[in-house]
Amino acid sequence: MKLITVGSVAFDAIETPFGKTDKIVGGAGSYIALTASYFAQNTGLVSVIGDDFDQDFLGHITGRGVNLEGLETKEGEKSFFWSGKYHNDMNSRDTLVTELNVLGDFQPKVPESYHGADFLMLGNLSPDVQMQVIDQLPNRPKLVVLDTMNFWMDIAWDDLMKVLTKIDVLTINDEEARQLSKEYSLVKAAQKIMEMGPKYLIIKKGEHGALLFNKENQVFFAPALPLEEVFDPTGAGDTFAGGFIGYLASTNDISFENMKRAIIVGSAMASFCVEKFGTERLMNLSQEEIQTRIEEFVGLTQFDMSLAL
Repeated sequence: MKLITVGSVAFDAIETPFGKTDKIVGGAGSYIALTASYFAQNTGLVSVIGDDFDQDFLGHITGRGVNLEGLETKEGEKSFFWSGKYHNDMNSRDTLVTELNVLGDFQPKVPESYHGADFLMLGNLSPDVQMQVIDQLPNRPKLVVLDTMNFWMDIAWDDLMKVLTKIDVLTINDEEARQLSKEYSLVKAAQKIMEMGPKYLIIKKGEHGALLFNKENQVFFAPALPLEEVFDPTGAGDTFAGGFIGYLASTNDISFENMKRAIIVGSAMASFCVEKFGTERLMNLSQEEIQTRIEEFVGLTQFDMSLAL
């Protein structure tokens, strides 16, 4: 196993200014595993579902090479369900329904076949669950990436602080970075957060791109691609994470320079995600589409300039 992805495999119901859906596939684990499968071979998923989950989706990602040995199915129980409504600016939303269902007492089980993985992507779950996954691996992966959110900062601070000492890369948004660090400046916030354990920090800024920091005070900024229409931002951050970790796993290179490339790849994949509801746009991308989109991002970040002072 090259890469282990951990996160919820769930149902969402979404309303945006562009329309609304009934129950569709969602969850961090779904987006991460699906997106990573475009780059990394031998990816294993760790999660839990009820017997009501969409078997077509599971068949699709299995066909893309995702190993589901670590996906537990609880008979007679329902999968995690979230419903939300986005405001007109698409940057804020209201949660309408949250049903934990099988996720309420989730105890992750990492199959023996996953042991020895070089890369671990811990999607947004409770810090306790994330730590359980780390503790089950007899050999530490080459790179451990963790995503979290302000909810866990509010209710599980001590557990979050413990798991931050065990990881290499933390991904959060700008609001969460300020809450975690108690600093408004994102540069100061990054310095404080990396003192908590992570060697690298990615701060996602939605439609304004993403920042990558390391402990040597190197900083990289990747813009977001200007899109004519954004239908649904749900899962964009998880899609970014899947592209980021998938690319790193495929290249087996965790240098800062390669992480810059991985940020661009993650941003490109996230730009696909928001073009349709849920995972729809991500299901059948061609390598040509992905390459073209990545080149568009490269065009945003590269230019020749000569200064006459």
